[in-house]
Amino acid sequence: MRSQLFDTANAEVQTQERWVKQNSKMVKVSLGQDVLAVKGAMVAYQGQVTFNHEGSGSVGKFIRRALTNEDTPLMRVAGQGEVFFARMAEDIFFIQLEGDGISINGTNLLAFDANLSWDVHRVQGAGMLSGGSFNTIIQGQGTVAITSDGPPMILDCSQQPTFVDMQAAVAWSANLSPQVVSSMNMKSLLRGGSGEAFQFAFHGPGFVVVQPSEGQPLGGPGGGQQQQAGGLGQLFS
Repeated sequence: MRSQLFDTANAEVQTQERWVKQNSKMVKVSLGQDVLAVKGAMVAYQGQVTFNHEGSGSVGKFIRRALTNEDTPLMRVAGQGEVFFARMAEDIFFIQLEGDGISINGTNLLAFDANLSWDVHRVQGAGMLSGGSFNTIIQGQGTVAITSDGPPMILDCSQQPTFVDMQAAVAWSANLSPQVVSSMNMKSLLRGGSGEAFQFAFHGPGFVVVQPSEGQPLGGPGGGQQQQAGGLGQLFS
């Protein structure tokens, strides 16, 4: 049998590394230590692997998740073997945390080392009109895989206020506390609006990662929604 399908570029990547890109849209993780991943992100696995729902881990975190209605359910992946993760054929980037942290939009989180600490936070000013907005802050020493719907752009928020469409913001510095602002006024509301009613407002030392897309439609697969030099690896290359 012959086919371009069997080109070596499509073969499984053989490496001793724990986290490796199979290609730009799929990641392979070699188990030993557990991994936490967004439910539904597994596309294949080899070996003896188990998948279990990951609870909140603490009463406080459980209450925050319940109050925010955060819809980024996680699963714990354990065992011996290799697991492949992907989502909606989006581009994947690794972030190597080195005792620092990053805030990630729930729709762009893919997987991360289970030893990392995580918590859910509500963005200030995110009310019912904006549909509410929540992000996951991940901190510690380990690897995080995030997705971007197309090649991302990194904006420096330290020089001037930076405004990003809520669905286009992928991740941002953990020290930044964005607010939800509205560009909508009564005149535009009466005329049907511009379609760009709410944005995240960032200002301070740090960065925001922006994807060239407003993401998948609400209700679609995947849900609704450091050190800058070196620690964020490929994302800034």
